[in-house]
Amino acid sequence: MPRRPTKPPALPENLVTHPAQLVACLDHLAAAPVIGFDTEFVGEDQYRPELCLVQVATAEKMFVIDPFSCGPLDGFWNLLLDPKKTTVVHAGREDIRICYFAVGSPPANVFDVQLAAGLVGFPYPMGYGGLVQDLLGQRMTKGETLTDWRRRPLLPAQVRYAFDDVRYLLPAHRRLSDRLKRFDRVSWAAEEFATFVRKAVADDVTVEKWRRVKGIGGLDRRGLAIAREVFAWRDAFAQRVNRPPRMLLRDDLIAEIARRGPTRIDDLQALRGLPRGEPEAILEAVRRAKAIPPDALPEVEARENDAPHIVLLGNLLGVVLADFAARKKLAPNLVASGQDLKAVVRAVAAGQEPPDLPLTRGWRAAAILPELLAILHGTHAIRVARPSAPAPLAYMALERELDPAPAAGPDRPGEGPPPTPPTEDTL
Repeated sequence: MPRRPTKPPALPENLVTHPAQLVACLDHLAAAPVIGFDTEFVGEDQYRPELCLVQVATAEKMFVIDPFSCGPLDGFWNLLLDPKKTTVVHAGREDIRICYFAVGSPPANVFDVQLAAGLVGFPYPMGYGGLVQDLLGQRMTKGETLTDWRRRPLLPAQVRYAFDDVRYLLPAHRRLSDRLKRFDRVSWAAEEFATFVRKAVADDVTVEKWRRVKGIGGLDRRGLAIAREVFAWRDAFAQRVNRPPRMLLRDDLIAEIARRGPTRIDDLQALRGLPRGEPEAILEAVRRAKAIPPDALPEVEARENDAPHIVLLGNLLGVVLADFAARKKLAPNLVASGQDLKAVVRAVAAGQEPPDLPLTRGWRAAAILPELLAILHGTHAIRVARPSAPAPLAYMALERELDPAPAAGPDRPGEGPPPTPPTEDTL
């Protein structure tokens, strides 16, 4: 049966372009327990995105705030820090970061509709337009995704687009909240939102992000130390001049500097593409790396060359997880990645406890991991029960683990003791 469309909210639209209008807007927001929140920004040519618009919605009104003409927005950001308010976003990583950079804290109580949707059976990650259509039965016009939001005056199409970006956030929040309660997953969602906010504001780029630099896979430990120090220098330099780091020094140049380990300015000047006036600073980063004691150098990450049976069992867990997710109305890729599944398989094969992963913590460890381990430990078996069903597998709880059949002999080839009859169960 087609989903009955939710009537779009017919809310007053307020374009806030003057400090006095901002004061009235903040007075209204102060009394609202739930606020839909979005931003428009430009980040292609700066270290941190330049905020160009703030869009908010309450149950009674919508606002588009122009930060270029309203003055400081500290009063608005501080409203979002109130733990009694719920801030509703869609894939709101950058929106959260903008608040964090402005006042040093993220919004206190975030509800991300994209994450919530993945916890109640929608695909993850799902775009805002697709979610609005599938959840609320409304079509959105997305025609301003490449616009330059810094230009003024704003065009009517830009303003309409900005309002539409928050028009459906509160209806989506209400409907998803109802489903989370019905599925008893409110605590799961709270855990996901907290992790999402924590990752959004984690801004220490020198910890492990340097390992993502392309081309450093074959370096030894000293070379990795050079790559790490030059990466840290690049980030500090980019922040100082407010430019994207890769526009100042490409990743392939970091990898080449790490391979060469230059000792003189002349060694660096043989490379094309270095930022002007900075070779000495780069060389100083290389010297710091060379001064690190051997026992403090970064470790070379081991390559994963899994045996065929590890790959096979990892794929099997992927099938089980997909079936379980369909049965329980979850997005499987929100539950665990293929790498997480293989890490669990490696640990079980080695007789060890599963490693510290998202899959082995919180609601995943309580609701998902035991089912996967039951397959790996042989206490559950699976069979295809209904090939036409979205969740086609059935699970059989075994009374005891089946012993492997004895090796075939010349008298009774391939014959072993009969297995204990299983009893069928479902996840």
